[in-house]
Amino acid sequence: MERQISRRSFLKKGAVALGTVAVCDWSSANTLLGEGKEKEMPHVIVKLWPGRSEQEKQQLADAIVKDVVAHAKCAESSVSVAIEEIKSSDWAEKVYKPDILNPRGKLYRKPGYIM
Repeated sequence: MERQISRRSFLKKGAVALGTVAVCDWSSANTLLGEGKEKEMPHVIVKLWPGRSEQEKQQLADAIVKDVVAHAKCAESSVSVAIEEIKSSDWAEKVYKPDILNPRGKLYRKPGYIM
C-alpha cells in the first residue's frame, strides 16, 4: 500500500532538500530544520528628534542589535530596528502622552523629564 502525503508536506520536504524555505512559512521551516528559536522577533522602534546623520542612525541601530542579541538570546538576523524622527514641537502629543504617560505596553524605563 502506497502512503499518500499532502502537497504542502511534499513542498516543505522538497524545499528543505533543495536548501530553500521560500515555499513555506518560517515557523514550519524551523521545525523541519530542527531549529527551535523564533525568526520573527524582536523589533525595536526608536523615536528621537531629527538632526542625526544617516551614519549616526545606522551606528545606533547596530549598537541596539548587538545588545538585543546579547540580552534576548536571539539571532542577529531576527532583530529589526526602526527609527522614527519626531519634531520637538510634536514630542508631547506623539510620544510623551501616548508612549510614556499612557504606555500601550509596559514602560521599563521612565525618562528623567516631565512634560
